[in-house]
Amino acid sequence: MPDPVRKAVFPVAGLGTRFLPATKAVPKEMLPVVDRPVIDYAVAEAAEAGITHVIFVNSRGKGALEDHFDRHAELEAVLTAKGKSEELDKLAAIVPAGVSWSVVRQPEALGLGHAVWCARDSVGSEPFAVLLPDDVVMAEKGCLAQMAALYSETGGNMVAVENVPRDQTDRYGILDVGADDDRPGGLVEVRGLVEKPSPDTAPSTLSIIGRYILQPEIFAALASGTSGAGGEVQLTDAMATLIGRQPFNGYRFEGERFDCGDRQGWLTANVAFALKRPDLPGLRARLADILARD
Repeated sequence: MPDPVRKAVFPVAGLGTRFLPATKAVPKEMLPVVDRPVIDYAVAEAAEAGITHVIFVNSRGKGALEDHFDRHAELEAVLTAKGKSEELDKLAAIVPAGVSWSVVRQPEALGLGHAVWCARDSVGSEPFAVLLPDDVVMAEKGCLAQMAALYSETGGNMVAVENVPRDQTDRYGILDVGADDDRPGGLVEVRGLVEKPSPDTAPSTLSIIGRYILQPEIFAALASGTSGAGGEVQLTDAMATLIGRQPFNGYRFEGERFDCGDRQGWLTANVAFALKRPDLPGLRARLADILARD
């Protein structure tokens, strides 16, 4: 049986320029989906999967994210004095029970692969997860928990995958596919990985989304700092070097993914999650009214 995955890396150093001016002073990971910051959904998902230590790879100017996970004694005192127990419970739930967190810095924006490499000392020599908070997954069982259950059988490396339109393959890491159980919850044999291939050369339309379970050998592959697509250190390129040396699978996760790094995806996520909330009973009718007038 493979070693359990207990640590998770969250690359959160990006500037979020697609959301300017909102992200000039507020980290994009702190933008709310209904009333919880985007980052909260990924941290809760990690905790559900058995993660006990979260490593944020942050950058200068994004201290608000760290403050969010730290305690705010003055605010807690005010809420306690006013008997606001529900609000206190919400604050306590920001860091899930049994989870600790730490921060490392990415001094330069050199790509996702470099961000993961910056966490090498915190991860050490054990398997770990990587979660990209921009990808928010609505699912009965969290995406990473789904992956962790299968990882206990397969070991090796695993990435969550879904099909994308062929004209969008140049936005994603794309799989070269071997054996494929193409049902939801199925595993896909990964024969190769290509970062952002053009639609006419992409080996498939099966793309990696922001959920990974990786072995610590990935850090040696990232250590060279070799630039790939876009002149950045690509995690996909480093993962490709592990194929054939370790088990490598794609996982067709069950659930719906929202790209909250994109304005339309973020807005759609807000609507989708809000419609699931019993404390917002009038929203569906209000949206229907707006759509009827449009």
